[in-house]
Amino acid sequence: MSTIIARSAESVHWYKQDGGPQYTVKAKDGSDRPTTLRDARKMDLVPSVTTIMKIAAKPGLEQWKLEQMLLAAMTLPRLGDESEKAYIARIVSDSKETGKQAAELGTRIHESIEAWMEGVRPVEHEEMAKAFEESIFNHFKTHPFQPWLTERSFASPMGFGGKVDLYCVADEHASVGVVLDAKSKDFGPDDKIDAYDEHLMQLAAYRHGLEVPHARCANVFVSRTHPGLVKVVEWPEDELVKGWEMFQALLRFWKLKNNFGV
Repeated sequence: MSTIIARSAESVHWYKQDGGPQYTVKAKDGSDRPTTLRDARKMDLVPSVTTIMKIAAKPGLEQWKLEQMLLAAMTLPRLGDESEKAYIARIVSDSKETGKQAAELGTRIHESIEAWMEGVRPVEHEEMAKAFEESIFNHFKTHPFQPWLTERSFASPMGFGGKVDLYCVADEHASVGVVLDAKSKDFGPDDKIDAYDEHLMQLAAYRHGLEVPHARCANVFVSRTHPGLVKVVEWPEDELVKGWEMFQALLRFWKLKNNFGV
């Protein structure tokens, strides 16, 4: 069995045909700069799953951003000599700071989980990492002594790529893989956890890109406010089939929109 944990990326990522990442290229002055669409065309790269999905609306994320902006507007008084344009800019900047802090914390939690699954001790967010490990073992009945490998990237012949942070080596007693996506967010024991279309499409695309098209898939949510609380949301097979169809439609649209590989 292959058990894989994939992390969604915020920035635009590109992959070489052999699956290796090509996130940056050399600038004229010798420094590294982000790889562009123009670079990708020249180098025959493929876009990441998350790059493809950015063309679709994310209602849950947009609602959260609006709430943060409204909170900033309610708590930031306008300065006496401040213009309306400057005041609005300050509100927008303040609202983005909350998201930035949440993303930074989420990255550190994810790094702790990844390191813990590699056998590193201690880690920064040990309680969360340990709870994550116990939750996936209990939910999927994976063997606690299966070796874990990290940082595996791929490129699909269909023209998209991605990178997984962790995956479990084959288990002779299991017949199907498991693909996981770890996410951190604020929630308590009684809170309802929502998974969205982008979560579904990402997992469906990853299992096809990793050539485990029948793998079980789940989002694993780690609470930032209640350390040790983890909720596993597994997607049913019929939803994963739909998610794969949805992703393929976005992939086609992205290629046509960018005149890329069509």
